[in-house]
Amino acid sequence: MKAIPRLYFATAALFALIGMAWGIHMSATTDHTLAPAHGHLNLIGFVMMAVFGAYYALAPKAAASRLALFHYGLSVLTVIVLVPGIVFAINAEGEIMAKAGSVLAVLTMLVFLATVLRNRAD
Repeated sequence: MKAIPRLYFATAALFALIGMAWGIHMSATTDHTLAPAHGHLNLIGFVMMAVFGAYYALAPKAAASRLALFHYGLSVLTVIVLVPGIVFAINAEGEIMAKAGSVLAVLTMLVFLATVLRNRAD
């Protein structure tokens, strides 16, 4: 497997493990207040990263571009900003990170769309 898909899949697995541990903690404490942040970690951190990794594994020309590495960094930044931002918003500590993370999520998907449109299937 090439470097970019492997990076996406490894990061997706890491985010999934963090999400699983968080879910177990919520269950053990019966406090599900942060479930929306947990859900976004699983959806954006695991599912989205795994989908991106699968695409790059199937489209080696796209994976070889500089845009693929930028896309990876933007994807990770999205998770790092959005998930804690949702926690802060739920705890009434401000919504700026959640809003910024939401914008980053849209930008991440726009980069993915641009990548898909620029690269024909191999």
